[in-house]
Amino acid sequence: MGTLKISASIISRLHQEIARNDKPENRINYQQFFKEKLKEPVGLKAPVLRKISNNVFKEIKSLSPKEILDLCDDLLASGRRYMRFFAFEWALKIKGRYTKGDFKRFERWLKDYVEGWGSCDHLCCGPLGHLILQFPELVKKTKLWTRSKNQWVRRASAVSLIVPVRKGLLLSEVFATADKLMMDSEDLVQKGYGWMLKEASNTFRQDVFVYVMKHKARMPRTALRYAIEKMPVDLRKRAMAK
Repeated sequence: MGTLKISASIISRLHQEIARNDKPENRINYQQFFKEKLKEPVGLKAPVLRKISNNVFKEIKSLSPKEILDLCDDLLASGRRYMRFFAFEWALKIKGRYTKGDFKRFERWLKDYVEGWGSCDHLCCGPLGHLILQFPELVKKTKLWTRSKNQWVRRASAVSLIVPVRKGLLLSEVFATADKLMMDSEDLVQKGYGWMLKEASNTFRQDVFVYVMKHKARMPRTALRYAIEKMPVDLRKRAMAK
């Protein structure tokens, strides 16, 4: 079966499963989690979508990594609801089998298909983060995102480092990225790099604490609170003291 026929067949299968599971008890109003107005606020719950994703992925898991990522491209390009979720989930399922060249594909996904913090974090803590874990030298490319006019691309420059820093990697790059995003005007970018620092603090608590104390006078309180959230009470009090 040709690639286009496979894509059409898989998209059809996904929508059959979506229709079968589209019941009131499986729906949630996602607007409660977002400040920006969503085009379609009510949708299927993530666990339901993930179950559909896992079941249908069984039909294509024998394809090569490139074929799977090409299929993910087709899902995204279809513009149909939930396809972004499935594309990011399926790309994550082949983690560890990426090539360095996949960075261009994931960067394009970020710039073309990410529309909010939810899809940004799904991509960055999923396939994009694991690509950087596999090829840490790619971090030099994510640093360029800190200068983007797109707030989700700037958030991605931080959130895409969460996967590797959880593994004890790229601490210096975490701090370099926080430096560049320090005074970002967007609340969700501040929260993004604050979250990155918080995850780094799990392994590098003292290093992160020293960093926070050095910059707390100018670090936005939103980012500061995120960064110290997992620290002991005494350290949090010292960091928040004026």
